[in-house]
Amino acid sequence: MAMYSDAPGSDRQSLAAFTLPMFVFLGGLALVTLLKNAGGAFWLNAPEYLVYPLQTLACGVVLIWFRHDYAFGTPRALIMTFAIAIAVFVLWIAPQAFLGFAPRTDGFNPDVFAAQPQLYWPTVVMRFLRLVVVVPIVEEVFWRGFLLRYLINERFARVPIGTFSWFSFLAVTVGFMLVHSTADWPAAAITGALYNLVAYKAKSLTSCILAHAATNLLLGLWIMQTRQWGFW
Repeated sequence: MAMYSDAPGSDRQSLAAFTLPMFVFLGGLALVTLLKNAGGAFWLNAPEYLVYPLQTLACGVVLIWFRHDYAFGTPRALIMTFAIAIAVFVLWIAPQAFLGFAPRTDGFNPDVFAAQPQLYWPTVVMRFLRLVVVVPIVEEVFWRGFLLRYLINERFARVPIGTFSWFSFLAVTVGFMLVHSTADWPAAAITGALYNLVAYKAKSLTSCILAHAATNLLLGLWIMQTRQWGFW
């Protein structure tokens, strides 16, 4: 468990630890947007196949660098945690799986390397590493570990995980929604609220990460089964 002093440097260290992984992650997304359809080689026309694995590794390095600054806590309320994970998974796939919406087939498709197993399997493995490990840690460290507490007290490291205020709850729910595509806003808003609920009930960042990771694992398996790459 991380220990914090009253020194200003300690606050700066905590701020960097809880926000820099998200900034690195967003930087990777921005790079894909900048390079997209640049023309020329495949890796420039479809930069996500190169950038996303590098983004995954870069975020992993930053998380490991700051590992001593995180107080993840003991996982608690596991039945509720995994129930919410399953509910969120069903929520995301419901329009296509149950309501007859058009399949989301456009997206990160590892089948572009189907004829090259030496590229296909590393691509799938890295995509699942990103989806199930890196994204849940990066996002929960930022949303539930940092912002949910920072909006209560700017010296957020002194605010216990799971401390409630209506302002931070609503702001984080809306923020989590806005970083998703417009079509996903309803599901993303409910997801953000439910992951906040995990933080409030379990008072453990580990439980938040587990909920997010379990949802994403189920979603990743469903994507591979249905070939609806737009859910990545």
